[in-house]
Amino acid sequence: MNEAETRAELIDPALREAGWGVVDGSRVRREVIAPGRLIGGGRRARQDIADYVLTYRGQKLAVIEAKQRSLPDTEGVGQAKRYAERLQVRFAYSTNGVGIYRVDMHTGEEGYVAAYPSPDELWNETFTERNVWRERFGAVPFETRGGAWEARYYQHNAINQALEAIAHGRDRILLTLATGTGKTAIAFQITWKLFHARWSLAARESGEPGRLPRILFLADRNILANQAFNDFSAFPDDALVRIDPESIRKKGRVPKNGSVFFTIFQTFMTGRDAEGMPQHNFYDYPPDFFDFIIIDECHRGGANDESNWRQIMEHFSPAVQLGLTATPKRTHNADTYAYFGEPVYVYSLKEGINDGFLTPFKVRQIATTLDDYVYTSDDQVIEGEIEEGRRYIEDDFNRVIEIRERERYRVKLFLESIDPREKTLVFCATQEHALAVRDLINRMKTIPDPHYCERVTASDGAEGERWMRAFQDNEKTIPTILTTSQKLSTGVDARNVRHIVLMRPVNSMIEFKQIIGRGTRLFEGKDYFTIHDFVKAYEHFNDSEWDGEPLAPEPCSRCGNVPCTCITEPPQPCEVCGQLPCVCAKEPPEACPECGESPCVCEKRRKVKVKLADGKERLLQHMTATSFWSPDGKPISAAQFVKQLYGELPDLFKDEGQLRALWGRPDTRKALLEGLEEKGYGVEQLAEVGRLIDAQNSDLYDVLAFIAFNQAPVSRAERVVAHWEQIFQNLDYRQQEFLRFVLDHYVERGVSELDTAKLPKLIELKYHTMGDAVAELGPVNNIREVFVGFQQHLY
Repeated sequence: MNEAETRAELIDPALREAGWGVVDGSRVRREVIAPGRLIGGGRRARQDIADYVLTYRGQKLAVIEAKQRSLPDTEGVGQAKRYAERLQVRFAYSTNGVGIYRVDMHTGEEGYVAAYPSPDELWNETFTERNVWRERFGAVPFETRGGAWEARYYQHNAINQALEAIAHGRDRILLTLATGTGKTAIAFQITWKLFHARWSLAARESGEPGRLPRILFLADRNILANQAFNDFSAFPDDALVRIDPESIRKKGRVPKNGSVFFTIFQTFMTGRDAEGMPQHNFYDYPPDFFDFIIIDECHRGGANDESNWRQIMEHFSPAVQLGLTATPKRTHNADTYAYFGEPVYVYSLKEGINDGFLTPFKVRQIATTLDDYVYTSDDQVIEGEIEEGRRYIEDDFNRVIEIRERERYRVKLFLESIDPREKTLVFCATQEHALAVRDLINRMKTIPDPHYCERVTASDGAEGERWMRAFQDNEKTIPTILTTSQKLSTGVDARNVRHIVLMRPVNSMIEFKQIIGRGTRLFEGKDYFTIHDFVKAYEHFNDSEWDGEPLAPEPCSRCGNVPCTCITEPPQPCEVCGQLPCVCAKEPPEACPECGESPCVCEKRRKVKVKLADGKERLLQHMTATSFWSPDGKPISAAQFVKQLYGELPDLFKDEGQLRALWGRPDTRKALLEGLEEKGYGVEQLAEVGRLIDAQNSDLYDVLAFIAFNQAPVSRAERVVAHWEQIFQNLDYRQQEFLRFVLDHYVERGVSELDTAKLPKLIELKYHTMGDAVAELGPVNNIREVFVGFQQHLY
């Protein structure tokens, strides 16, 4: 029996006999765990597929790896263990349809069993202690949007671990998953199960389902709250409530009728009481009003010890609080981990790329002769006061000093290196800088649409949000480029971003990973994306923290517990007015003695604007280097990256000499290209490799020599100049003139111009008629010999 027959005739009947797929709530399915890393040309590495996953009451309990009857029954043990670890199931089975070998992933016990256990037997073995909420959550199926959505294995793990924590009474829960892995979808499914299981704080205490829970989704930006509100649309309309300042003003109170509420920290931190005195809106809700709170991008806001937003989370301390973050624990976000405790599930950027759920990337490092600046007297200070002798560095540009010619040169460089039709995000130093870069792009663009590039920053308000939504729409091509400063570094779900341009320093590893995450989302035809780095942000890849595992949470210095169990005193009313928050009249701040403004704007006015002396801009130069990074965050060669993307080059030539000989004749070159295409290295794929290694102007021969022998490519123009003498030796001036015409076409358009099928067209372009060509060059056979013969000298 082959494997399919073994499964159909031996394994499937045995599972049915044990009750799988027969007992209500039990399910047997084949599961694609991971689609495989992207390897270029729309292809992927090998998939990870579990032959059987046994699911009961919404929980995955075991995997079975099947092998054909003739193989040993333990042949699949290694695969079964690997799949069990990824799916977080307790039991792994390997079988050839006769012998059944079982591994307990918790105890390490291994051995043969006589038959498969029934669903109830396997459930009781997996969960030795009964938990009613686990069973109730499991009884609620995922909302699949009519079958259009299916949980990826890591999403299922994250949902399951969060619900397990809730079922066991944990109050603070953290999920750490890389940007682009679907944290909002995970939050939705958790909410869906809580809602339909009728879990609430009161129900948790009584053990019995009660009223519908009240759940709050809390973000730090409107775009994230709105995005989540739309993603939760499967809930009944009367269950969803958007809390915003406008609706509070109109109704004179915060909304309380609903089940799933969405708002941002800033809305909760504003408001007035019945007498018109300032009072935070969140105080209008009793501390136990919400049963469950989801804090999106939680490392950015409320969990910070010094954050003003922390009081929101402390006010609603009775609620179970779930934090969502993309960043493992580091120095900059230690407060988040101290508050929530160790994450119940972690899925990293490295895992996402290797599994094929995220897109690989390359980094194009760009250095210019004006990366720093010292004033010279021939430059003109247009505004501000220059410090003579000071070396202005990257951190100073567009904050302390502005040189428009420098920005224009940088914009020109990256526009020349990208496909103008591909969506691009440009990160700038300030909102003002983002405006200037937007204008420069629109002046230099080759696509005429007036909205080709737009700015999206906090200052752009609703208009910026509109352009952001249009950019996110994969059916729309305009705007193609967005400039920003801080706003787009997190939470923007735009799947078709092909380029990220860094025109400002990125000093935080956390922010760097967030920005990288803007390009990692999958999109059809997108095999990788490119980071254009003007500011040496690529050095973060050399940091030991890059995509490392989260550090173990440190115990609280006071109570010694993780998470902290210290009793936090609630905020006290003001000693003078007796109000919370304080409503005492405050003296307005004094105006700055220098600028006369309050708040002071001296710093803004002190920015220096310099115009370079005539001719200096023309002397600006740059150097680029493209670097490639493995999923482990380690630098690798371009050849290694290409092999990861496309696989090994087919064995169609032995050495460089044979490649040169095959490529030097049109007929053997054509046969070689056909052979390469059959193996997955078609002309389009080779051209894409050329773009990857910055060899767009090189011959496809150079691309092959680079992949096979790591030989540095040269441009087609350089190749012609280097072989000029060999090409023209023994030819008369008329033949030389004809070949100059042919080589001009080759330099401009590539090796396809040297195919013999192109010869009649080239003759027609040069001489208009074949008769004129024969009169000039001799018989047709002679013309063909000249056309074919020179090519071996070119290589």
